[in-house]
Amino acid sequence: MEDRVIASGFTRREFMKASLAGCTLLALAPAGLSTDASAQTTGPFELPPLPYAQDALAPVISAGTIGFHYGKHHRGYLDNLNGLVKGTPYEKMGLEEVIKASASSPGQAVVFNNAAQVWNHTFYWNGMKPGGGGKPSGEIGKAIEKAFGSYENLRKEFLAAALGQFGSGWAWLVADGRALRVVKTPNAENPITQGLWPLLTIDVWEHAYYLDYQNRRKDFVEASLDRLVNWAFVEGTLRKAGG
Repeated sequence: MEDRVIASGFTRREFMKASLAGCTLLALAPAGLSTDASAQTTGPFELPPLPYAQDALAPVISAGTIGFHYGKHHRGYLDNLNGLVKGTPYEKMGLEEVIKASASSPGQAVVFNNAAQVWNHTFYWNGMKPGGGGKPSGEIGKAIEKAFGSYENLRKEFLAAALGQFGSGWAWLVADGRALRVVKTPNAENPITQGLWPLLTIDVWEHAYYLDYQNRRKDFVEASLDRLVNWAFVEGTLRKAGG
């Protein structure tokens, strides 16, 4: 069959591929996740703006992926959280307080999951910038060399953590006191509940990369490390940790 160009410049084959990928993303959305970007629940927590234009991270992360990830998933967690905390003691807490309190409270997993995912995603967006990535210099570069021997060693360890996380989750560079470590967490888990200080994260839930990379998580993580990491942000978080 002729592979004709249809609306928006797609060929028929490309259009079908994109449509199937979009259906996959919606199927991957957690139960109860809002998919209406205009239906934001009012409450104590607000969706922070992206620190760059929606298409600024292309071609590593496309505007389409950002649209789903930030506009649907991140906002969905926020809307869920605002609904869950209404009329509860969590309503008067800061986001990190909600995460820590709900993590240690039996029966509060749904609050924890949505609060942690709001925090994780906000942190994730700020850890990237157009034209970033590669070997860092400055204080963070020195700290990485001290902890891992070289940036190349950190890159290998971070990639191993991201690929070694079975199913959904996150890979992190954290400060453990004055030491730097790479850790991975499943689902919504956040290192702050373990007394660690996050410095950098990459989201390895499939909604973070599936439209652009399908099942090629390794390609996504490598491209993010090599071309997107905002090392100035990482260094700033390291200074706040007292590193």
